[in-house]
Amino acid sequence: MDNYDVIIIGGGPAGLTAGIYIARSRLKVLLLEQSVIGGQLSMANWIENYPGFPEGIGGFELVDNMKKQAERYGVEFVYEKVKQVAAMKQQGTPSSLKVITEDKQYGCMAVINASGASAKKLGVPGEKEFTGKGVSYCATCDGAFFKDKDIVVVGEGEIAVEEALFLTKFGRKVTVVHRRDQLKVSGIMLERVRKNEKISFQWNSAVTEIKGDTKVRAIRVMDLMEKTEKDIACDGVFIFAGFVSSMPSTDYLRGMVELDEKGYIITNNDMNTSKEGIFACGDCRKKVSYQVVTACGDGAMAAHSARKYIEKMKG
Repeated sequence: MDNYDVIIIGGGPAGLTAGIYIARSRLKVLLLEQSVIGGQLSMANWIENYPGFPEGIGGFELVDNMKKQAERYGVEFVYEKVKQVAAMKQQGTPSSLKVITEDKQYGCMAVINASGASAKKLGVPGEKEFTGKGVSYCATCDGAFFKDKDIVVVGEGEIAVEEALFLTKFGRKVTVVHRRDQLKVSGIMLERVRKNEKISFQWNSAVTEIKGDTKVRAIRVMDLMEKTEKDIACDGVFIFAGFVSSMPSTDYLRGMVELDEKGYIITNNDMNTSKEGIFACGDCRKKVSYQVVTACGDGAMAAHSARKYIEKMKG
């Protein structure tokens, strides 16, 4: 079994930042990623709100820079899917853990979980093809690209309505496609929606297709009561159908650390979980703000806490 001081699970901005900070402490660190380094960030066409880039920067470019920086300080990268994190008693080690993948087992003193979260997909034709070409899952990230454009928001509940209100700052009009005939939101939110002339609703409806050429041009919606379909012209589609834990999900931690009802990892402000030696950062943990900059801050804090924990264990 290969042994490390720290194993990081997930190669998004939180995991990469944690790797940079851990490696700079001259600890031996392995980063496990099951698919693409960068996670959702690598899919972002352009990021304008990340500090230090006044003109903005492409998501892939930012991820690539982070990865190169991590490699420079000695972070090892292995592309494998994690199946389980478990406790392991090993002679000479005060407290140790093992990370089990589909192919191998790795030993370590601390685990930093940065497995992230991904937006829940609609699973309709055109969604994948037009992601980054009019289809978005982040109003804060991409809203400014649709100034004076026609925008569609797909979703329901407080999150979808909040994002729709935010998008009225940019769009000419915002149409919310809603599966029911009424909103289940707070009174204040309902007042704001009713007062905003830019927002309209397509009630009792579901998106069945996203259409376009080089970019989004329209969506096809079905009336769930009448079972009829029609096209709605638009320039952008923002999908807020909820968030699900990214693959591998936090199921690999069930029974090991405390999770909330949705599977997000519960931590304190130092990124400690309910289990000593296991930390979490970024979008996989329960928190308020899910942004690149907050993920990086989480990663730095998790690395600091993991380093202090290892120093204590080593005496």
